[in-house]
Amino acid sequence: MHLFTSLLLLIVAARILGHVMTRLRQPAIIGELAAGVLLGPSGFNVIQFSEPLAGIAGLAIFFIVLSTGMEMRFSDILSAARDRGLLIAAMSFLMPLLAGLIIGFAAGMPLTRAMVLALCMSITALPVAVRILEGFGLLESRVARYTVACALINDLLALLLLGLLLDVPRHADFGIVASVTLVGGAKLLLLIGVIVAMEYGLRALAGDGKTTRRFQDTLANWFGGEALFGVVVLFVLLFASISEMLGFHSVIGAFFGGLLISREMFVSHRYEQLEQTINSVSRGFLAPVFFATLGLEFSIKDMPSWWLVGVVLAASIGFKILPGWIGGRLAGLSKPEALGLGFMLNGRGVMELVVAQIALERGFITLGLFSTLVLMGVVTTLITPLLFRFVSARIPCATPPPAAKPAPVAAAPSVDPPVMH
Repeated sequence: MHLFTSLLLLIVAARILGHVMTRLRQPAIIGELAAGVLLGPSGFNVIQFSEPLAGIAGLAIFFIVLSTGMEMRFSDILSAARDRGLLIAAMSFLMPLLAGLIIGFAAGMPLTRAMVLALCMSITALPVAVRILEGFGLLESRVARYTVACALINDLLALLLLGLLLDVPRHADFGIVASVTLVGGAKLLLLIGVIVAMEYGLRALAGDGKTTRRFQDTLANWFGGEALFGVVVLFVLLFASISEMLGFHSVIGAFFGGLLISREMFVSHRYEQLEQTINSVSRGFLAPVFFATLGLEFSIKDMPSWWLVGVVLAASIGFKILPGWIGGRLAGLSKPEALGLGFMLNGRGVMELVVAQIALERGFITLGLFSTLVLMGVVTTLITPLLFRFVSARIPCATPPPAAKPAPVAAAPSVDPPVMH
């Protein structure tokens, strides 16, 4: 089938099924993946995955990761580590990571393949979590605060480890992995150093905002309002290129490039226009095509033994809910709040599927394991709002203020008025 005909069918099917899932209060990516499965070899076999579609999927990954980076800030990552957020994030990342490695080794996988499985099990999808919490009206709750903190740190750690992993030969022993990790770690530190230096440089340049405002107005007058979108894409492409030159995947640089684009550096209406343009390109066109192409690559016949699929699903769910529960209780959350936190950390979705696609593209995993990871992403994303619904009614919308202490009673017959806080 011709490329444009395939694209037309994929977009129409993905948008329709995505909208159906949205109406059912489920993430749209489930319907978009289902569209690819139905149209692909595992369904009606109307469309085959091809190199042109792979190129479009690669462009989609760039914009998806850019959008994800723009949803975060350096200050958010730093504040996420405060209080008990770092402890919960570490537990929710390390427990599924270790479980994934144990499952991979028990199934006879090489180290790199087991590591991909472990990484995908450790991710919590920030956009999915935020949208579910928003749907329940709990974005101001303590559960939301800890969920966002854990998702920020989990996704950041997963991308950093992915950058190191892609430097390792596909079939490598622990000695090779250790040496490559040391070299890759040094290069990664160099990349992070460049990012941090750029962050401080941009903030110094922005100052009180007059310089950036003047630059944006000049750019808009000369080239039109859409030119800002082009400048931002070029800026992020620069970091993607630096990432590739250092031997990492371009997605690492794209993520950090998006992270540098903060709202404070733009005039309010310019930033809103930029967000709208990027979301139109990403969520409106490229993201549905990307998730539909993942569905095309999904292969039931190549799935590993069903016991392995069942163990992966059970471990991926259990070892996200458990650390959320334990960490939440240690942080002083009530039992419903701690359980809700565990349920929210279970949702994977976007970033897990991006990592799985990159690993398949680089030959680190088989089509069977890729299909297992896609199934894991769908199942965990699907059950997250269903499980969270059981405890959502018992979660306070916001942290209640501390109760005012009663005013002391004077010796005189009159009573001092209570102190207002």
